[in-house]
Amino acid sequence: MAFDSIGTRYGEVFPAKSGQLACGEWLLDELEPGARVLDIGCGTGEPTLRQLADGGLAMTGIDLSDGMLRLARQAVPQAAFHRIDMYDLATERAGRAWAAPELGPAGAGAFAAATAFFSLILLPQDEIPVVLGRIRELLRPGGLLALGMVEADLDHAPIPFLGHELRISGYLREDLAQALAAAGFAVESGSGHPYAPASTTLPPEEQLFLRCRRVS
Repeated sequence: MAFDSIGTRYGEVFPAKSGQLACGEWLLDELEPGARVLDIGCGTGEPTLRQLADGGLAMTGIDLSDGMLRLARQAVPQAAFHRIDMYDLATERAGRAWAAPELGPAGAGAFAAATAFFSLILLPQDEIPVVLGRIRELLRPGGLLALGMVEADLDHAPIPFLGHELRISGYLREDLAQALAAAGFAVESGSGHPYAPASTTLPPEEQLFLRCRRVS
């Protein structure tokens, strides 16, 4: 897949991580030491997996790219890792297809928090609320979600990226808040960061960082 060959170049294109790191600090302030956190689309493990693991949280990283997971295991050896399609979280396929039953129905309520920084943008718009609902199932009552998205009305639109074509989805922020509410999350705070990717021909974008909580 594309991300196997992109590897560390992803971090070179997006070197500014202030919004993502601020979300990590929020989780470290909110969670007790040893709390379990699921990093969805963990990539190379930088910066979120390392930040939260170094802060004393019990991290599990998932990704579909073997290449990214290899780099993440090297960067954060104390974390647990699984190769799994995020669409299969909280379903029987987690165990049957990916040998990760703890991320299927058996893992309901097992995590104190989840992070998903620019991973859900790889899904079609109609799949994003489904995956948000499945993430919610894996969180304990009141569990937290730190989410990074691109603010744009895009639905699986083809985008050239480091010699590959990626399909990217996004929402306007009001529509994203509605999707989160429908999936059972309340947005507690958020921030927007204008950002121009380095070393690519991609246009400037607005990155959204939302701090959410699972509600009944």
